[in-house]
Amino acid sequence: MFSYEGLLRINTFLSGAYRMAYLNLLWVVTTVAGLVVFGLGPASYALASYVDGWLRRGDQPPMTRTFFASVRAQFWRSAAMGWILIAAGAVIITNVFAATSWFLQFANVLALFVLFVAGAFVFPVAVATDQVALHRRFGAALLIGFGSLHWTIIATAASAGAAWLLVTFALPVAPFFGLVVPTTAVGLITRSVFQKLVTEDEAPTGRAASRALIREGVPS
Repeated sequence: MFSYEGLLRINTFLSGAYRMAYLNLLWVVTTVAGLVVFGLGPASYALASYVDGWLRRGDQPPMTRTFFASVRAQFWRSAAMGWILIAAGAVIITNVFAATSWFLQFANVLALFVLFVAGAFVFPVAVATDQVALHRRFGAALLIGFGSLHWTIIATAASAGAAWLLVTFALPVAPFFGLVVPTTAVGLITRSVFQKLVTEDEAPTGRAASRALIREGVPS
């Protein structure tokens, strides 16, 4: 028999899974509605905004209204971030298949991993810091991703494993849970990083994170 505390933990887990699945669905709808080019960036920013508030500060506002408010909050700037990721990804993937030597292919695979790290962390950086320049956001994202490389590798492996399981055994529900594991993993990593970077007095806003990141080597 489950204890009362055990049932509460199960209920909390299932509630969190539902919340992540619904956020995943909102991300898919927004990305598709924006024809990917105009939807990927704003949808990813809104997802990162909700997850950051939830995991780092414990906020759980109404999901739909909060999500679409975040989509509109920095629409063009987040869309530009999405354009950079899409353009860079298209160039790198083309080079992977078009390269005539294994060395060039390997170099482009490494570049694809760097782009993956940047894409995973740049939206949480945009949400949790006061940086507005795109190059600073991407620089801070790379600093966090490679500064916590062991966690990044673990998160990547967990995400790849979860994606394989979904595609292999539960393909119809993949659109509802495809981003659950990577989004949660990135949210936990950035929560830890930002909590270490800010002081107790500044923790509610997280704005000191950007200054700390710049001091530690993000290029200006």
